[in-house]
Amino acid sequence: MEKTYSLTAHYDEFQEVKYVSKYSSTGALPNGFNLQLGAAGAKKPRCGLPRWSRREICLLSGLVFAAGLCAILGGILVLKYLALDQAAYCLEGCQERRAFSKASRFIATNIDPTIDPCKDFYSFACGGWLRRHGIPEDKLIYGTIAAIGELNEEKLGRLLRQPVRRPYRASAERKVKEFFRSCLDMTEIDRLGAWPMLEVLQDCGGWDMGALGGQGRWDLDELFYKTQGVYSTTVFFALTVNLDSKNSSRYVIRIDQDGLTLSERTLYLGQDDESEKILAAYGVFMERLLNLLGAENVEQKAKEILQLEQRLANITISEYDDLRRDINSMYNKVTLGELQRITPNLKWKRLLDRIFHERFSEDEEVVLLATDYMQQVSEIIQTTPIRILHNYMLWRIAVVLSEHLSTPFRDAIHEFAKEMEGAERPMELAKTCLSQANKHFGMALGALFVEEYFSSTSKAKVQQLVEDIKHILDRRLEELEWMDEETQRAARAKLKHMMVMIGYPDFLLNPRAVDKEYEFEVHQKTYFKNILNSIRFTIKLSVKKIRQEVDKSAWLLPPQALNAYYLPNKNQMVFPAGILQPTLYDPEFPQSLNYGGIGTIIGHELTHGYDDWGGQYDRYGNLVHWWTDASYSRFRQKAECIVNLYDNFTVYNQRVSPGRHSAYQKWVREHGPENPLLWLKYTHEQLFFIAFAQNWCIKRRSQSIYLQVLTDKHAPEHYRVLGSVSQFEEFGRVFHCPKGSPMNPTHKCSVW
Repeated sequence: MEKTYSLTAHYDEFQEVKYVSKYSSTGALPNGFNLQLGAAGAKKPRCGLPRWSRREICLLSGLVFAAGLCAILGGILVLKYLALDQAAYCLEGCQERRAFSKASRFIATNIDPTIDPCKDFYSFACGGWLRRHGIPEDKLIYGTIAAIGELNEEKLGRLLRQPVRRPYRASAERKVKEFFRSCLDMTEIDRLGAWPMLEVLQDCGGWDMGALGGQGRWDLDELFYKTQGVYSTTVFFALTVNLDSKNSSRYVIRIDQDGLTLSERTLYLGQDDESEKILAAYGVFMERLLNLLGAENVEQKAKEILQLEQRLANITISEYDDLRRDINSMYNKVTLGELQRITPNLKWKRLLDRIFHERFSEDEEVVLLATDYMQQVSEIIQTTPIRILHNYMLWRIAVVLSEHLSTPFRDAIHEFAKEMEGAERPMELAKTCLSQANKHFGMALGALFVEEYFSSTSKAKVQQLVEDIKHILDRRLEELEWMDEETQRAARAKLKHMMVMIGYPDFLLNPRAVDKEYEFEVHQKTYFKNILNSIRFTIKLSVKKIRQEVDKSAWLLPPQALNAYYLPNKNQMVFPAGILQPTLYDPEFPQSLNYGGIGTIIGHELTHGYDDWGGQYDRYGNLVHWWTDASYSRFRQKAECIVNLYDNFTVYNQRVSPGRHSAYQKWVREHGPENPLLWLKYTHEQLFFIAFAQNWCIKRRSQSIYLQVLTDKHAPEHYRVLGSVSQFEEFGRVFHCPKGSPMNPTHKCSVW
């Protein structure tokens, strides 16, 4: 009976096929097909099976295979349904476990558990990472944040190599990709050699005061126009269009000190062995570049240009000097007529009329940020031979643009960078070209990056994180005993009005709007010309701002930037998508790591609104002293404690505010405690501090450390971490550090 039932089942299926097949093109039934199982009078073969023809057997075999296939497919569908059901059931728990596993591996491989966190928290948190990583040959520094940058670069590189989807002439996507390809075409760049730069120099008169415009007469005003208004190169001073610090609703022309090639004035003064070494390398570099650019008497030229730059260095004030941090003392609004009297050897009206394409009156107001400096510059111009002034101005253009020339120029630049900064080998061409694409087509490339790699969900989650941190700071401002009520109200109003920009500007989602950002020609075979076109278009946009309404929602950096910033003259914080990436931020990571990672960076930028720089601006971004004298005096006293702390580290820095930890505690109160991380014995409060420290797992070359101390307002990473956690009471509590231990000193500094 089993066999009969089985055969009947197959028969029933076969009948389905048979009745279909009778409507075939032949219209014939299978020959001798007469199966009547169980019918009266039917003949049964010895084995109990009917006797079929070969054709019938083949057809039956096909049907058996089809039936088996259907059964398999049916099983797969059932399993898939069960899997989907299980996935839906597991979605939250399984996803959390995967994320926690990933986070656990990252934390565990970076720490050094043999170090006592109460003695040296930086070495504890970063010791494992520091042991496992070296500095790549083409880099000056390398760290956990640099690793995020490498992943971002890989993503951007893939985007640039993809075929153009919007190939029309005005397409920003086409332009950025063709620009990138033009930069990669070293065959064409080497074929042109020095010629593109020689054209620029000839346009400016050539070395040694060549015939400018074919007239054989030198014109200082014409050369100022060429350098500042055509090639966007600072000579003697910087000329920019920016927000008026005392009226941030309008743009104003600003004039400030600038014109040095080396990054810091003290490098020109030869005050120690390292600066002497850099200065000697700079001299060699100058001679090499001047030779490549067809100059004569290069040794003399290099010496004369260097001596002029040294004169400028002597009258320049370091950007990190207290005098440069007091904006009120620097700010000097004058009319063009007054400016002309302060600097009689510069014809300002003629220069600005040409650059801005309008006729300014002598009553036009500009902001002079370095009055003493500009007075002395005017004297230097008067007392320096024309030929030296001319060659210095041409040198500044040449040194800025030579990185875009052929291999010999790039080799010279690398040799100098190697002496100055320590990079063992030059950056790979593809990375160089990506850097240039970011610089000249930031928003066009950013539109591609956002479309592919950043979700609106991440944007919303980070926004909530920012609001949590702002909420905690608001509470702290309200509770500060050293700040009087009037100052508290102003401080809280500033926090309430602070604009927070996350991820990307919305216009990037509109390709036509992005196109309008790059209304200049780009061709795949004209890299140097592409650079010049970009520079001139940028100048054009800047010049137009002078009479435009201020857009305070405009972004300073593109969304792929691995950076974050606070602008006091807009009271604006910006966190681009490029920094909202693992391991600083991951929507699937535990919140302890997100608050310790990107949260501490958010808090750092937030406190810039109240430090000795940003604290000079009010909620509208205007340079207004909104503190009472009593509160400001107490603020300075509180800050002095931190100055003394970092003096012991040999550097000065503001510490990381504890508000980020309180913001995480607020999140826990609202959402409940987080599950422990797999394989790790640390609590989430401890992981918050570990994540903060691991932001700063960084190695530097010795030259980079020297330059950082000269030019960076932030402390070296080791001290940045130690100086922060050692002053925070909560750190000692969560790590059970004995009172008086290095990371839990008896006396602590506290501002916010």
